[in-house]
Amino acid sequence: MNKDQFTAQVLEAESSLYHIAKSILRDDEDCADAMQNAVLHAYEKLHTLRNERYFKTWLTRILINECYHILRSRKISVPYEDYFETQEQTQPEDYSEVYEAVMELEDIYRIPLVLFYVEGFSVKDICRILKLSQSTVKMRLYRSRKLLKEKLTGEYGYEE
Repeated sequence: MNKDQFTAQVLEAESSLYHIAKSILRDDEDCADAMQNAVLHAYEKLHTLRNERYFKTWLTRILINECYHILRSRKISVPYEDYFETQEQTQPEDYSEVYEAVMELEDIYRIPLVLFYVEGFSVKDICRILKLSQSTVKMRLYRSRKLLKEKLTGEYGYEE
């Protein structure tokens, strides 16, 4: 894969990468940092990509690793009060109930849900990205749907 192909593939995956980063980090600045670092690392390690057909899956895995790296570093360096203060400032109030319910899910349920329903990855691709078995991914998708249903029917008063 040459530089132009790499650039085209990254630009094509940009919005998808943002959604994935946003589902993990929630802060726009952190999302931008994670995306930038992921693209940089991907370019540096492009020679390790075995099959160009899986470029987006490979790049997504790098992005998820970057997001977790940012979360780990934030836990070390940000005081508790400052973290919640910045979280309150970065949360727009016009999000839908569904978005808010999705963002309240634990990472293990939210990330597969976003990858599958928002970004359109197949279960096999999610298995590669998250390094999980197919049955684990399917179970997490099932549980995330069940948790969402409980949240939306209970908290927001939607009926079945």
